[in-house]
Order: sequence, then structure tokens, then C-alpha cells
Amino acid sequence: MIEMPETFLYEKRGHIALMTINRPEAMNAFTGEMLRAMDAAFADFNEDDNLRVAILTGAGDKAFSAGMDLKEAIPALQAGDEMGYEDHTKRPFSDVFKPIIAAVNGHCIAGGLEFLQGTDIRVAAEHATFGLGEVRWGIIPTGGTHIRLPRQIPWAVAMELLLTGRPIDAQRAYDIGLVNRVVPKEKLMETAMELAEVICENGPLAVRTAKEIA
Repeated sequence: MIEMPETFLYEKRGHIALMTINRPEAMNAFTGEMLRAMDAAFADFNEDDNLRVAILTGAGDKAFSAGMDLKEAIPALQAGDEMGYEDHTKRPFSDVFKPIIAAVNGHCIAGGLEFLQGTDIRVAAEHATFGLGEVRWGIIPTGGTHIRLPRQIPWAVAMELLLTGRPIDAQRAYDIGLVNRVVPKEKLMETAMELAEVICENGPLAVRTAKEIA
């Protein structure tokens, strides 16, 4: 098992990789260290033939992730530190060809929603919210959001999220096809694990190929 910081947890349960963004006191906002840890975890997941599905979630019940910690990110970027992302146009998880399930346990905003778009199946707790507030702060989303989002949900809805910066609730996210299921928060991880187990029962090469050519 590769070493991980306390702020990003990586656990293997049989054929399932469980990854937890573990900074609940800061709405699970990402630091550079956490981004590098997540990259390492997904690289290991991709290379481990025993692992077939990953579940990505956030610690606590307030947030999946609020995206980048701007208190760290802005000074770092101004100083020339790319925080592990030399190419900010790269779509998250675009080189991972095994299924990724997101278990969204609260606010999924800004970079959190950018990461969500790189997952394949999304389960949301009833109290979850989704939004891209970057324009309200005078910046724009990265990670290929302007390409991915209009492909995943209707154009007009994607543009409303991108241009207004206003969030939507879990039911609205389900209605527009951004998430697959909305469940009570106490059923969130159980539902995600059940989906992962169903996928694990299928042929791993067939599953991987189905995702790769989609």
C-alpha cells in the first residue's frame, strides 16, 4: 500500500478501492499535497489488477469537496507552483479506465464538481448540492468542465450553472442527469458499495473496455 497523507485516505476492500477526501473541517477543500495523493491513489488503482472499481467520497456529511483551497492555491499559483497540475485543461481521471463511483455527501462545488464529472456513476445524499461558483469569484472552472458538462447534461442547463454560479440541489441534479441516484445520507455508502459489488461481478476486462470505448 502506498503512503497517503491524513487528508486523503486510500483503502482496498477486496476488488474495491475506497478513496476519501479527508479534510472535513475545511469542506474537504484540496491542497496541493492532496491533489498529488489522489493522483498517486488513482495511478495505483489503475495498475492493480485485483482492483475493479473505485469509490470516491468526502469525510463527514457537510461536503464532498469545495474544490481547491484558494488560501493556498492563489499564492502558490502566483509563485509559479502548479500544485501538481502542469496542465489545467486536463480532464480529471481521463486516463483511468476502470469504473469510478462518486458518493456525494454534501456540497459538491467548484473543483469538487469538476472531479465529479470525471466519475462514471454518482450517488448523492438528499442534502447534497452542486454548483460552479467560479464566475462569482472572477475565475473560471478548469479540468475540462466547459467540454464535459455540456456533454453530460443539457446545454442550457450546463450554461446556467456555468454563467450564474448558482448551485442546485440533489433532486435537480438527478432530474437533469448529473447524478444517478439520490438516497438518505445514512444509505449513501451502502448504496455506493452495492453498485460497486454489482460491477465487480461482471467480467473485469469487459467492464474496462466498455468504459474505455464509451
